[in-house]
Amino acid sequence: MSRPFASLTRSFAKGTPTAPVPAQVSVLLRVVVVLLAGAAVGLSWQPYGLWPLLLVGIPAFTLATRAVRPAVAVGLGYLFGLTMLTLAVSWVHVLGTWIAAVLIIFMALFFGLLGLTLTLVSRLRWWPLAAACCWVLIEYAYARIPFGGFGWSRIAYAVVDTPLAGFFPIIGVAGVSFVVALLGQLIAWVVFSLWTARRGNPTRRTDVLIAVAAALSLVLLGSALRLYQVEPEVSPAGSVRVGIVQGNIPGRGIEAMGRARSVTNNHLSETIRLMTKARLGEVPEPDFLLWPENSTDIDPTVDPLTRLIVQAAVEVADRPILVGAVMQGPGADERQTAALWWDPDRGVLARYDKQNLVPFGEWIPFRAQLLPLIPLLQQVGAQSVPGAGPGVLDVAVDGRPIKIGDVICFELAYDQTLYRSLIGGSQILMVQSNNATYGGTGQIEQQFAITRARAMESRREIAVATTNSVSGFITRDGAVATRTQEFTAQSMVVEMPLRSALTPAIRVAPWLERGLALVAVLACLAALMGATRRSRRAAVNHRSIRAERSEAINPETTEKEIPVEPTDTADNQQPDGRGGTDLQGPRTDSGDHPDLQRVGEHRTHHQPDS
Repeated sequence: MSRPFASLTRSFAKGTPTAPVPAQVSVLLRVVVVLLAGAAVGLSWQPYGLWPLLLVGIPAFTLATRAVRPAVAVGLGYLFGLTMLTLAVSWVHVLGTWIAAVLIIFMALFFGLLGLTLTLVSRLRWWPLAAACCWVLIEYAYARIPFGGFGWSRIAYAVVDTPLAGFFPIIGVAGVSFVVALLGQLIAWVVFSLWTARRGNPTRRTDVLIAVAAALSLVLLGSALRLYQVEPEVSPAGSVRVGIVQGNIPGRGIEAMGRARSVTNNHLSETIRLMTKARLGEVPEPDFLLWPENSTDIDPTVDPLTRLIVQAAVEVADRPILVGAVMQGPGADERQTAALWWDPDRGVLARYDKQNLVPFGEWIPFRAQLLPLIPLLQQVGAQSVPGAGPGVLDVAVDGRPIKIGDVICFELAYDQTLYRSLIGGSQILMVQSNNATYGGTGQIEQQFAITRARAMESRREIAVATTNSVSGFITRDGAVATRTQEFTAQSMVVEMPLRSALTPAIRVAPWLERGLALVAVLACLAALMGATRRSRRAAVNHRSIRAERSEAINPETTEKEIPVEPTDTADNQQPDGRGGTDLQGPRTDSGDHPDLQRVGEHRTHHQPDS
């Protein structure tokens, strides 16, 4: 091993740099490590799907932030976040390069905070558990702050095709993020322990065995839990057949929606095509049809022509359609994104309004102040207003009353939105989405992976309808039964069992997430309190050592107060300028220790030779 890399590894093991390598070299190596770690984690999500890199990136990030000063830890975490987010969510650039840059630069701040928390808790004996809780804390924060948060890149969404996916129905998305982070910390513990074991520390060899056993237990338990179900495959409540319609749209990017009513006309055409195949016996006849979000971007209850198009579709189908529509109101220059249950004979009988809106995409924070400063925001249009009620529509299908759970696009990233729908009695789950703006980017596959995670978490089948990418049907195990291609008009009929049982995750996950976040906060406080105590003890010990040394040199000064130079124990600054996070006093050699010091046997450089 080269000398710089050996020094860096020893710094992980000891808590402070020990080899005579310049501080700039050590910091540079750490910067390289966190950049590579951020790239590894960023590549774990779709569309890349290289999930094994999580088990490289997470432990590498943890080790790189060990034994550094708080300010350095924040900087390293920020660089990690910049790299990771650039790979994971750069698809936002279709809204404008500057929008993507602002989002990534801001969101990386949370990972700077993660770097700080990882450095703090690394002082604790149970640091792997505490570090995993810190990941949950940061995800909890950025999924809510600011403006409702942007929880799109939670590490749980990267493991839908791994053994750890078995944990989804038990502990939910937040719990799976904890398990993934814990597995990463256990790997870091193994690396840490193997290095220190080379120095003859038998305790470290025991630590390796414990960490490996714990990691294997997580993987085996996750694999076993993939078999867990809360209901039989064939529901005793029966099933319904849903016709999924993807009508396609004329454009891409920010101008994807094309001319007014063109999207609605396309969905009418695909509805006619689907019902023709059903009546010819090529596909089963559906009980109702599912149109995507924004299948009409003009309020059909206000615009007569749009109303005629939608009414023509339900009359051709001769059954209800769940229509995604943009509705005017409730106030002037306001709108709502809604799902309308449109009956062929009686019109709109039920409605759900989207709760979680995209900041600067559907609504503008501080609108009155920002619009004059940033004219580009005029493209957002009227201010969207969030709905208040859960995504549950009480409807009748062939005379049977059922409850349809609905999640609209961006809402997939919000745990509570899905949980409220299920607790509210939803028997089947629909996802309506308009991804046209992001066609051809990684957002499409990322959202589909999130939808799969939600199916696993709830153990419910999910029907997905999008305007042009990607619609499909996901089984309760998260498997993709069928899906459409991007930029095409396609349709299908799927059978969905009516289910009512709730998985443990739906009730436990919110409390588990809060509890793990609280543990992270308490762990950081415990680390700070421990550092303060060590700092005080170090100061006392340092005074005692200097006093005894001075007494040995000049016994006449025993009764005199000996001045003590102040020490920077808060930063634990080393003589070469490098810092550490152990917050201990200055190190002394064996000759400085009072138990080993003997007058006449050990002389300091202040004592003249006799």
